[in-house]
Amino acid sequence: QMQLVESGGGLVQAGGSPRLSCAASGLSFSSYVMGWFRQAPGKEREFVAAISRGGGFTYYADSVKGRFTISEDNAKNMVYLQMNSLKPEDTAVYYCAADWADTIVVVTTGYDYWGQGTQVTVSS
Repeated sequence: QMQLVESGGGLVQAGGSPRLSCAASGLSFSSYVMGWFRQAPGKEREFVAAISRGGGFTYYADSVKGRFTISEDNAKNMVYLQMNSLKPEDTAVYYCAADWADTIVVVTTGYDYWGQGTQVTVSS
């Protein structure tokens, strides 16, 4: 059983650049695709970014491409989401997720483990 714990959220001004962190424990971190999703009030949870096993490939939602960067540190079992040029529409609860798979998927049902989420609120 993998445990995922997110941190780094909070209240940020538009244009800000916070970094979210996700600490993984319990299973072999390097065997999983790691992803970030978000859920805004009244909306469904949506894909944000993912990184392949070993970190060689990344994939982003169009809404964040060029502004967000996903990365991982296998030695520390950590995944990060660097968010730049934040907009009010980026306000959401951000979730870290792990998928025991060979390829990146962008649907929530493809992921096996989830963190509890961290709130990011962007003020204009």
